[in-house]
Amino acid sequence: MALLTLDDATVRFGGPVKKAGAAENASSAHAALDRVALDVAEHEIVCVLGPSGSGKSTLLRVVAGLQSLDAGRVFLDGRDQAGVPAHRRGVGLMFQDHQLFPQRDVGGNVAFGLRMHGVARSEQQGRVKELLELVGLPGAERRAVTSLSGGEQQRVALARALAPRPRLLMLDEPLGQLDRSLRERLVVELRELFGELGTTVLAVTHDQGEAFALADRVVVMRNGRIAQSGTPLEVWRNPADEFVARFLGFDNVVDATVVGEAADTPWGKVPVPAKSPQGRVQILVRPAGVRLVPAAEGQLTCTVTARTFRGTHVALHLEATQAPRLEAACALRDAPEPGDQVGVAFDAAEIVVMDGEARA
Repeated sequence: MALLTLDDATVRFGGPVKKAGAAENASSAHAALDRVALDVAEHEIVCVLGPSGSGKSTLLRVVAGLQSLDAGRVFLDGRDQAGVPAHRRGVGLMFQDHQLFPQRDVGGNVAFGLRMHGVARSEQQGRVKELLELVGLPGAERRAVTSLSGGEQQRVALARALAPRPRLLMLDEPLGQLDRSLRERLVVELRELFGELGTTVLAVTHDQGEAFALADRVVVMRNGRIAQSGTPLEVWRNPADEFVARFLGFDNVVDATVVGEAADTPWGKVPVPAKSPQGRVQILVRPAGVRLVPAAEGQLTCTVTARTFRGTHVALHLEATQAPRLEAACALRDAPEPGDQVGVAFDAAEIVVMDGEARA
């Protein structure tokens, strides 16, 4: 049995609620969540990804008991949470801005939830000491929270959320206010910590790198619905549709017709993997699948219009006559200059055939 289950969870804002069996209202409400079904297993780390307005934060608030449902149900440990207030759900919630109490020192912040649960003072002290050591702030009990760096405040907020031993820990953009290098370091530490504790985690973020590094499973949301769910590798390798592909940062998406192991596209004939869906589809060509060859040898001739250094590679923008722009990736030492003419060939191993009915 899943630790957390959302069964057709629906939240509407800005209009009347449609009753079961009633006709669709002409001025229907905006669905922040639209019949969302989601299970989170015990000890699993699930990250919900999506652009602003996709419903990911509403989902978190529904599970926490901070937002009521218009339809559907939420179960924790198999128990329906209808009517259960937030403070009795046994979940921990950590916000993007940490929401630490400035009038309390570090120890007082971490112990707050323990006091609310009536834990004895002697036990509080031991638990606070244990957690601060766990999050890398040993001996920080008497420090003022206003004296802490952003990363240290994040660690205190995490320790406070973990203190009551919640069945489910929920994170709302937990690293959003930190600089990139600190985020990249802390996300690795968080995954190791949750693995050590066996914590069940539901996190929401708009940062795909953060989600892919932290999660056992990634859930991509769009307009209040789940667009795709899978392991980070599954979602990255096989985006379900154009929306997911573009959200992940892939731009080489076009309509195509697949016959056998070739697709007819605006870029000409493009190879596709064996056993690909046939007929009208959309295809994604990853930048790594756009191979640069001498202009005379390519199936397509392009002009380099821009190049951007990305640390591990160079991203190139290529323009072809009467064809969509292409993005390619190549090593710095091999990167042509803007204005150069290059030939292009395509690698079937870096091409994904997607549902032609879905549109971003």
